[in-house]
Amino acid sequence: MKIIGDRVTIRPLQLEDVFYMRNWGCHDNPLLSDYNFPNMTDEQIKKWYKHKTSSFFNKYYGVLNEDKRLIGYFGIKDIKYLKRESTLGVVFDPNFINKGYGTETLREYLKYYFNHMKMKRMYLEVAEFNKRAMRVYEKLGFKINGYYLEEFHDHKLDLNNKYFQEAKSCFVIVNEKIYNYIYRMKLEKYDFIKYL
Repeated sequence: MKIIGDRVTIRPLQLEDVFYMRNWGCHDNPLLSDYNFPNMTDEQIKKWYKHKTSSFFNKYYGVLNEDKRLIGYFGIKDIKYLKRESTLGVVFDPNFINKGYGTETLREYLKYYFNHMKMKRMYLEVAEFNKRAMRVYEKLGFKINGYYLEEFHDHKLDLNNKYFQEAKSCFVIVNEKIYNYIYRMKLEKYDFIKYL
């Protein structure tokens, strides 16, 4: 399986892709530090890859740009074949965000997902403070259908940094623990077709 768009190529994730992710950049925004590729040994990378790709209920893909460079990966998890639905997760090299690659990748994949795979809907979860990602999802037809509070991954976060200050309405602090709002979003096939 290979999907070719104007600037991106999507194909199944390969082990060498994961080794290449060590070359990716890091987010300047500390709120997004959980999206930085973790520092892993060769053995840990092999285990990570096996864990991600060995289940019949998950599918993972690499995203290549026009220079054939790996710039992102994404997966559909918890695939429910009878209900024809799954949950999306997306990670891009920070050096290649805000350039339209994410929107093109998802638009091309969603055509394949709904038409070739015959799926009916897709779910995802996104942090409220991740406005850039939310704009992409909304542009493609995803709609918010719930939210919840989740413990933030970094309790040593500097609450005076500009990124937190700009997004502090997305957070709740209780007993010195930091929580952030997570939105659940859903895309029905008929809603996506309207956005093509």
